[in-house]
Amino acid sequence: MDHAALLALFDAEVRRGARPDGPGARIERTAAVVRQTAPEHGWNGVLWSALTERDADAVIAEQISRFTGLGRACEWKLYGHDRPADLGRRLVAAGFTPGSDETLMIGEIAALDLDAAPPEGVDVVPVTDPAGVGLVAAVHERVFGTDGSRLRHDLLARLADGSGTVSAVLALAGGEPVSAARLELVPGTGFAGLWGGGTLPSWRGRGVYRALVAHRARTAAEHGCRYLQVDASAESRPVLERLGFAALTTTTPYVHLP
Repeated sequence: MDHAALLALFDAEVRRGARPDGPGARIERTAAVVRQTAPEHGWNGVLWSALTERDADAVIAEQISRFTGLGRACEWKLYGHDRPADLGRRLVAAGFTPGSDETLMIGEIAALDLDAAPPEGVDVVPVTDPAGVGLVAAVHERVFGTDGSRLRHDLLARLADGSGTVSAVLALAGGEPVSAARLELVPGTGFAGLWGGGTLPSWRGRGVYRALVAHRARTAAEHGCRYLQVDASAESRPVLERLGFAALTTTTPYVHLP
């Protein structure tokens, strides 16, 4: 499949056809946007939009009103091919704050190079209980320097609901966590997402991240998924390209606080 067709499939299945990603979450569709509303610790925001220069500002104001009325911060996931071309500027003018640019990368699992074992002395183990969730959140905090309480709450809720749409893994060296990552299935589609892959600085460059990608890819294939999607940082993009992922467009989170 060529890149344009693959991007169109991603837009149709994952963005426009979005499903709730956790307990208590709801997908709301209008002619202009697809958004998710969720409880306080869930993800709230706009997943897809079809705007024009004439209606963009009014639609942005409607989303702010909707989420502010719920008392929720919201994230507008803006992709490089979204229109109008100045949508990012309009979001900033409306009070959104942009995060770091990332690259939307997608790989067809059957074509990826998954021959990647963890380095000697490192074990990759699934997360199945609250203690494991706590370790995942702790790695997240150390690697990314952000509060892991929302991640901890969300993972606990999603593991408890029995849906099986999310799985987390840890890389342990001598029993100590050195990396963590998540796999999120997208039911009803051929896609799964790789999220939260983070490795402690002292363990980078040894193949830990690559091993966690391969582990999650095999899990996704076992669930019948055909494609893996990643919002890749500048650091992870070269690793993913070597594994066979294709860079399709950029993605930037714009956040509005109530």
